[in-house]
Amino acid sequence: MTNRRIHLCLARMSGTEQTYVQEAFDTNWVVPLGPNVDAFEKELEKYTGEGRHIAALSSGTAAVHLGLILLGVTRGDEVLCQSWTFAASANPIVYQGAVPVFVDSEPDTWNLSPLLLEKAIRDRIRLTGRKPKAIVVVHVYGMPAPMDEIMQIARQYEIPMLEDAAEAMGSRYDGRLCGTFGDYGVFSFNGNKMITTSGGGALICPSSEAKKQALFYATQAREPYPYYQHEQIGYNYRMSNICAGIGRGQMTVLEDHIAHHRRLAALYNEAFREIDGISVHLNPSEQYDSNYWLTTIVIDSGRTGTDSETVRQHLESQNIESRPLWKPMHLQPVYRDAPRYLNGVSETLFPTGLCLPSGPCVSEEDVQTIVKEIKKCIRK
Repeated sequence: MTNRRIHLCLARMSGTEQTYVQEAFDTNWVVPLGPNVDAFEKELEKYTGEGRHIAALSSGTAAVHLGLILLGVTRGDEVLCQSWTFAASANPIVYQGAVPVFVDSEPDTWNLSPLLLEKAIRDRIRLTGRKPKAIVVVHVYGMPAPMDEIMQIARQYEIPMLEDAAEAMGSRYDGRLCGTFGDYGVFSFNGNKMITTSGGGALICPSSEAKKQALFYATQAREPYPYYQHEQIGYNYRMSNICAGIGRGQMTVLEDHIAHHRRLAALYNEAFREIDGISVHLNPSEQYDSNYWLTTIVIDSGRTGTDSETVRQHLESQNIESRPLWKPMHLQPVYRDAPRYLNGVSETLFPTGLCLPSGPCVSEEDVQTIVKEIKKCIRK
């Protein structure tokens, strides 16, 4: 057993965060809004490139929700959503009174299947007489989705897209940053993401006017009167000046974090290459450039004599954290009645895969320890 716990993905501070946080205290800017928020948004805008405008928010979930609002999603609408993802990609659809229609994955990237996406669009038009209101595509575990095909379908049917890059900050598809393909994009700065603001997220907007609208809804939809007037329902979704200060410090080590995650994925792949029945999920071609937020493996029980849950429990006994792959949304009890278009990919991945420690606090020696412990579970 390791003397210290090896966590899945812990935040690591750069050492400069405290400077910005202390400045917030010294100037009494501890509430939402403030100089750190403005500066953090500008740094993110520089990072995402010309033409993108950033609204810093309280969470990635809030960003998904506001993105759907700005796409015009309302009660009774249908929204096509990748099934193999975290619940935060789907739940905001329900917040709007809309209906999620789940679409399964394709086997190379494990993300939204273009073939099923087009099938779902045609079928929903046939069944309901109207197009789905929006598409939610997710870059799961940092792996870019097949955006060329997905974007072509979205354009063909003139359906706007929300791009959930909560796990994919720094990932690129065909050289372009994930989160900048859709009409709106989402980053997450939760405590286990590529960078953290302790909790937070960002909505990537296509224009300054769209950002202005996002911030309007994020600050309780207060109208410009000297008193409090509300003509629409708003939300308390703004990022605090303190959290933004943490984010500013984290931006200085973002590229270092991405490089470290990629290095660990390469080490895992090298270690498991000799083992028949354990495969690391890697970029399917040069077009894809994952940040490898979490290194994920699939275990073939017939070839290894073990399974992902046995491995997970053994690692836990050795004080090593790991996690099953996402349980698809269409298998979640809360979504038992939601329409779905399936091909079996996500239902195959869920019981056979495992997420391994991959964060900036995981060392190369930790990887050697983890691999050694997994090898102990192999029976064939």
